Amino acid sequence: MDDVPDSRRRLMANVRSANTKPELIVRSVAHSLGYRYRLHVRSLPGSPDLVFPRKRKVIFVHGCFWHRHYGCSRTTVPRTRADYWNAKFSANVTRDAAQVIALRELGWSVLTIWECETQDLPALQQNISRFISDGVAVCGSRGPDFRKSRTLPR
Repeated sequence: MDDVPDSRRRLMANVRSANTKPELIVRSVAHSLGYRYRLHVRSLPGSPDLVFPRKRKVIFVHGCFWHRHYGCSRTTVPRTRADYWNAKFSANVTRDAAQVIALRELGWSVLTIWECETQDLPALQQNISRFISDGVAVCGSRGPDFRKSRTLPR
């Protein structure tokens, strides 16, 4: 960490992992639809952002930049230290996939909502409602492994 300038260190320290604007939007939509949930349950793999215990469903709210939303314009790579960033992003994607697999093996259904998807509130409401009520979510894409559907079969 000694080769990282103090200004960059301070900047990175300000990047939130919880209670982000996209997460607050998703929480507000889920609550307005009448769903009640737990936040960041640490006993589950990946500490999902929203957990619906009775339904055994979880929602992750991912930033397009940090979690590499496939095909999104926000998925850019900084020009400096590209090797460092590519390794970091690759590790994030690998960790995300492992967490989804672990949750599914435990019998949980998983939905990933991307930061850019929080801008279209009617579609977001429909996506959350469909996922919670019957386990099918239709908008967005996760990447090469998850292009067809937002939920994988158990």
